[in-house]
Amino acid sequence: MPAQRADARRNYVRILAIAEEEVAAHGADASLEQIARTAGVGSATVRRHFPSRRALLEAVFQDRIEVLSARARELAGADDARAALLEWLGSLTAYAASARGMASALVQDGGGYDEEHVNACSAKLTEAGDPLLRQAARAGALTPGVTTADLLTLVAGIVLATEHHADPAAEADRLLGLIVSGLSPRGSA
Repeated sequence: MPAQRADARRNYVRILAIAEEEVAAHGADASLEQIARTAGVGSATVRRHFPSRRALLEAVFQDRIEVLSARARELAGADDARAALLEWLGSLTAYAASARGMASALVQDGGGYDEEHVNACSAKLTEAGDPLLRQAARAGALTPGVTTADLLTLVAGIVLATEHHADPAAEADRLLGLIVSGLSPRGSA
């Protein structure tokens, strides 16, 4: 059976590489059938390795999620908690805007929070971002009640809304800045 395991591993690596290309070209709606054809496997093989579209997207973006999580850990404990949180949100927005499909991978599917419906991308980023959020809240730099899930939802919404813009990353960054500074001029009630 070791040969099958080696074949299965090669199939996984090939499918994932093709999926990364297809998601980069077509976003979260990349055709699973096209991925299978290009990888030279059947669609059942793709589904065996990635039982859902979400599982495929989570695998495609795993490295980016790890980089963003590491960045959050680096920023934890910074002297300026607000700046650290904003720097991380800026990095998250830039990464998501530069990687088609990533915002869709962050969106909660509404299926609940049981094991079967956990969004691994959002869960990892929430775990990484929570210390930054708590620090900012303790420093009084954050509106009470704001959660990391709220911030991920805002970033995903911004990125999804700007993905067809001429310069999605710049527009996403501009909108994030608008949200951070607020809509009202300083001193207005």
